[in-house]
Amino acid sequence: MSERKDPPFDLTLRPPAVAELPAASALCLRSKAHWGYDDAFLDACRRELTIAQTDLSSTKVVLAVSGKALLGIAQLSFTGQEAEIDKLFVEPDFIGKGIGRKLFDWAVDTARTFGAQVLLVTADPYAVPFYEKMGFEQTGEEPSGSILGRALPVYRLRL
Repeated sequence: MSERKDPPFDLTLRPPAVAELPAASALCLRSKAHWGYDDAFLDACRRELTIAQTDLSSTKVVLAVSGKALLGIAQLSFTGQEAEIDKLFVEPDFIGKGIGRKLFDWAVDTARTFGAQVLLVTADPYAVPFYEKMGFEQTGEEPSGSILGRALPVYRLRL
């Protein structure tokens, strides 16, 4: 695992309010767009990157905020002793400032709290260096939930 890098500003992690879900979903799309994906690709991913009100009861969701600014989001789901990072996105202007690491630490702590032995993530190719830096190892690939014919790497971290 990498050395911890704290953001150079106050950062609070907290659950979202229902009224914040559209802004959180928009952050996911902006963060994905940061890597140069075109509008057609982003439109295809929109449903998968949207946080719905039902997600608040079926998964664990946290926002990273500084003051009133929404800077990141993470979402975890659970199946037996496995937890999966469904979303981990940072506002593009704040990528590399320690927010992703704070959200990752929340994911690990939350997964352990709920009894998970393994943390999984199906990673966007641009996120692979981050997950490898966090100690994940690639275990395979799976089809994209949004783009027909696209395969995404699956990573695993033993907790």
